[in-house]
Amino acid sequence: MTATDVPSLQERYAPEGRCFGCGPANPAGLHVRSFPTAEDPETVVAEWTPEPRYEAFEGVVNGGIIGALLDCHANWTATYHLMRVRGAASPPTTVTLDYAVRFRQPTPSDGPVTLSARVVESAEDRATVEATLESGGEITATCRGTFVAVRPDHPAYNRW
Repeated sequence: MTATDVPSLQERYAPEGRCFGCGPANPAGLHVRSFPTAEDPETVVAEWTPEPRYEAFEGVVNGGIIGALLDCHANWTATYHLMRVRGAASPPTTVTLDYAVRFRQPTPSDGPVTLSARVVESAEDRATVEATLESGGEITATCRGTFVAVRPDHPAYNRW
């Protein structure tokens, strides 16, 4: 069985999700597919392959696309963590409270990138995540963000 045969967190818990970055049901989206690692379920990874339409200029991935990849992957890391600590069967709907991306060097678009994230702080309704984006064995961007579980009066509630 390959990673593509196993449903990602997004495919398992939000198959009708329309998010541009991670929604399986968005035909024009990036389709981030996040997976907890077998060795450490608190570490969540994803692999994504750029296409020329996602370039800032020839050979380099656009910074906004990198931000969307990191935001969505970190959000799923947070919601998966909250689901696990709550002992729930499904994740709470979480939204981005804040996130900051640091671009360490240009990200080449000639091959896959790897996202890795883990929760570094958490409370009952939120988790702070640190994430990296790696290309060719080099970390090209990092992110730190806080993601909050929303209440029923929030427009995103139960979106997955």
